[in-house]
Amino acid sequence: MLEKIIILDFGSQTTQLIGRRVRELNTYCEIVPYNKFPKDDATVKGVILSGSPFSVNDKDAFSADLSEIRKKYPVLGICYGAQFLAHTSEGKVEKGDSREYGRAHLVSIAKDPLFDGIAKDSQVWMSHGDTITVLPETFDIIASTEDVKAAAYKIQGEQTWGVQFHPEVFHTVDGTKLLNNFLNICGCKKDWTPASFIESTVAELKAQLGDDKVILALSGGVDSSVTAVLLNKAIGKNLTCVFVDHGLLRKNEFERVQKDYEHLGLHVIGVNAKERFYKALAGVADPEEKRKIIGKGFIDVFDEEAHKLKDIKWLGQGTIYPDIIESLSITGTVIKSHHNVGGLPEKMNLKLVEPLKLLFKDEVRRIGLELGMMEHLIKRHPFPGPGLGIRVLGDITAEKVEILQNADDIYIKMLNDYHLYDKVWQAGAILLPVKSVGVMGDERTYEFTIALRAVTSTDAMTADWAHLPYEFLAKVSNEIINKVKGVNRVVYDISSKPPATIEWE
Repeated sequence: MLEKIIILDFGSQTTQLIGRRVRELNTYCEIVPYNKFPKDDATVKGVILSGSPFSVNDKDAFSADLSEIRKKYPVLGICYGAQFLAHTSEGKVEKGDSREYGRAHLVSIAKDPLFDGIAKDSQVWMSHGDTITVLPETFDIIASTEDVKAAAYKIQGEQTWGVQFHPEVFHTVDGTKLLNNFLNICGCKKDWTPASFIESTVAELKAQLGDDKVILALSGGVDSSVTAVLLNKAIGKNLTCVFVDHGLLRKNEFERVQKDYEHLGLHVIGVNAKERFYKALAGVADPEEKRKIIGKGFIDVFDEEAHKLKDIKWLGQGTIYPDIIESLSITGTVIKSHHNVGGLPEKMNLKLVEPLKLLFKDEVRRIGLELGMMEHLIKRHPFPGPGLGIRVLGDITAEKVEILQNADDIYIKMLNDYHLYDKVWQAGAILLPVKSVGVMGDERTYEFTIALRAVTSTDAMTADWAHLPYEFLAKVSNEIINKVKGVNRVVYDISSKPPATIEWE
């Protein structure tokens, strides 16, 4: 039986990070809205309460009855979670004189299993405007910083703890150790590994699908590729994959990806639909309209291919855990649609199978490597569904796509040649709808500008521009301008997310 930790999400930006840290400790966990605790689930071993953008004193603050949970499971409240436990037990939480944000150091630690192996002076990360000023009588302080007396506490007679700092963030040096201590308190076996996931998932897929046939849309990306290999391991010839070339892939990617899939033993149908997409996109410059046209076109082509096959009952999708979390608010209502969630056309009348829906992106990569997939398939940078359609700014033509493909190909190849590819989260070239004057030989030119983008990130929710060496950028610029006809200027994007986004459209 798969044991789990439940993380009650009160809306913090770092809730997913708590989940990832727990998973990294080989323990399965699920993130659920603060008011959706799964009752009568015998696999639950403990509960973590996340932070929140609210103050516990706000009239709209999220609230939940934790009395039954506290009696039954070990509980760890983080930031808002810790303050909420104090506030609902007749303690006092008040706005601090100043916002407590940034690094702090523990100046005292009482002997307690939560802090086992953590030394005094350990660095922690604070991020809150409120602080606990009066603790309930049954709450014992077990750690303090210079400015926060109740940096951590334990409730008498319960396996319930609260910390006002964030153990999940990198800046809390012993945060992983603290979370590991909590898992030990919960009695977790910590045996949730890539190998165990594959074994249990393949068994579940065999039971779920039986002799039914499945169709899966491949993109060449990590998620759909790992999904395909898992399904193939479970049902073999009953899986059919469709790879659509909408004319907006990277240079030679359609052929290269299909060749990559050969070693995996997948049955792949390749569909060249370039002209169809170029025709539909002719003259369209609005980014959202382009996305809609590309999305609809893909669904139409995929649907046509599905109808050529007999007895298909399931649609496979590479949905991963963040897709599901980001598509639901913590109250359980949809706040944004995601390309992998709810994208099933009703007319196809197929059931959905999503073997990766419980995994984070880094876990998907580990599963892929465990499955024996080639490293370059697993370590590929994320690539947007609309492809180069949102990297050719303005209207799209076959000529512009070819220019961008050639520039992008040089950029990516040189990132690999200089051993920089694996050091950035995502990189690509963008064709700007700007022409500028240049000089080549004795001639004046009036040609396009290419922008280069490279970012570092852990989950794409925030990203910093990658500080690539000047010498490297100079060589890439020279190579693109000298070899790509139609380009006479190259610039480098040094914007971070936020306020910019990773993609330009």
